[in-house]
Amino acid sequence: MIADAGSTNATIPADPRKSAGEKLLWSIRREIWENRSIYIAGVIVFAFFLSSFAGIWEPQLRLDPTQPESKLAFPYTFAALLLMGTTFVVAIFYCLDALYGERRDRGILFWKSLPVSDLTTVLSKAIIPIFILPLLTFAVTIATQWVMLLLSTVVVAARGDSVRMLWSHLPFVQMSAMLLYHLVAVHGLWYAPIYSWMLLVSAWARRAVFMWVALPPLTIGIIEKMVLNSTHFAAFLGYRVGGSMQDAPFTAETMLMPMSHLNLGHFLISPGLWTGLLFSALCLFLAVRLRRERGPI
Repeated sequence: MIADAGSTNATIPADPRKSAGEKLLWSIRREIWENRSIYIAGVIVFAFFLSSFAGIWEPQLRLDPTQPESKLAFPYTFAALLLMGTTFVVAIFYCLDALYGERRDRGILFWKSLPVSDLTTVLSKAIIPIFILPLLTFAVTIATQWVMLLLSTVVVAARGDSVRMLWSHLPFVQMSAMLLYHLVAVHGLWYAPIYSWMLLVSAWARRAVFMWVALPPLTIGIIEKMVLNSTHFAAFLGYRVGGSMQDAPFTAETMLMPMSHLNLGHFLISPGLWTGLLFSALCLFLAVRLRRERGPI
C-alpha cells in the first residue's frame, strides 16, 4: 500500500498545528492517491461502454413518437447500474483491506509516527466508500451518458431521423438528479453500516478478513433457522443489502419520475436509515479503539 516513506511524507501535513479538518482532508487525499482502483474501475467501465456502443443501445435509437420514454432511457439506466455495481464491489474490497492492509505490510508504524489521530485516519477511510465513491460514480456515469447521448445524436442524424425528438424525449437533467439522489441515499447513507462493519473487522482481524465479515451474520441466520425455524435476520440483511429500493428506486421508469414525487421525507425519517447510521457510528468508534491498540501483524 505504501511505496516508500519519501513519497508518502508529502501526503500528510507534518505540522502538528494543522487543524483537524485539514488533516482529515489530507488523509482523504492520501487514501485516493494510494487506492487507484477507486477511479481505475470507473475508467475501465467507461471504456467498455464506448467500445460496445452499437450492441448496447443502438437498437433503442429507432425513434418512434409512440414509444415510452423508458425504452429510450433503458441504455442509460443500464450504464448507470453497471457502474454502480462496479463501485459497490470496489467499495467492498477497499473496506476489507483499509485497516488490515496497513497492519499486514507494517505501514501502520509509519502512519502512526505522523501527527494524525486514529480518529482522523478511520474517518478518512470511512468517507471514501460513503461519500467519495458515490460522488465519483455520479461524475463518471454522467460523463458516460453524455458520450452515449452525443454518439446517439450522430447515429440518429446519419440515419436521417429527428435529432430534436431524441433530445426532447430524453430528460437528461431529470435522470441525472435521480441518479445523484439514488447514489447519495443508497450507496452512501444506506450502505454506511455495511462499510463500517467491514472497516471494524478490517481493524480487528489478523487474517481472512472476508471470512470474519461474513461469519457472524451467517452464524446468526443459521442459528435462527435451527432454533426458531424463521428467516427474519436473513430478510433483514436482504433488505439492507437490497438498498431499500422502495425509498430510493432506480429503474428506467423512476429515472423519469419528477423529483417532487420522490418520497425523500419518508427515507430521511425511516428507522432503518438512522439505526444503520447509529450502528455505523458504533463500528467506527470501535475501529478507532482497535487501531489505537493494534500493531503490525
